[in-house]
Amino acid sequence: MNVIFLGPPGAGKGTQAVRVCERLGIPQISTGDILRRAIKEQTPTGLAAKSYIDKGALVPDSVVIDIVRERLAQPDCQNGYLLDGFPRTVPQAEALAGFATIDIVIDIEVSDEALIERISGRRVCPACGATYHVSTLQGTACGKCGAELIQRNDDKPETVLSRLQVYHAQTAPLIDYYAKRGLLRQVDGAQPMDACTQAIYAALGETK
Repeated sequence: MNVIFLGPPGAGKGTQAVRVCERLGIPQISTGDILRRAIKEQTPTGLAAKSYIDKGALVPDSVVIDIVRERLAQPDCQNGYLLDGFPRTVPQAEALAGFATIDIVIDIEVSDEALIERISGRRVCPACGATYHVSTLQGTACGKCGAELIQRNDDKPETVLSRLQVYHAQTAPLIDYYAKRGLLRQVDGAQPMDACTQAIYAALGETK
């Protein structure tokens, strides 16, 4: 099954994607992770993308599309995959349609107010990548490896607002794009995590 997760930044797409991929036995394709790795390694793609990500803006389509096309051509994607963070614009969706067939699109919905609280409270371990939230955090060190936690530039409140504005202007039209093609299923992302997971499983079951 080839799945796309839509939803604003902080809606929980990454967390839910891990659960769905484990259940379906398919890889999670996260363009955010790919780009962050490229930035850390200072590759040409990473350097090109860094200035956009730091501002909360979208990385140019040409860069992202090439990354996704190459990734979906790898052997572990032949029996299905879950795209998390791509496509982000209608032109990207149109480009994707040229080299991939999508079975279902899950849109995880959360209000802007709830998202700002979620994202600005997020802390990340720069060493192992573990993610925490200040509402449940004890101390400032990673519970897995002990490294000092950081707040990513794209998680700061002012950048979150910019990211949401970008999402509503450029990414939200994907909801209509996939709805018109009969592929869209919408899930309430504000409900408890396990309830959201069950709602997603139910939506995926509609394709069987």
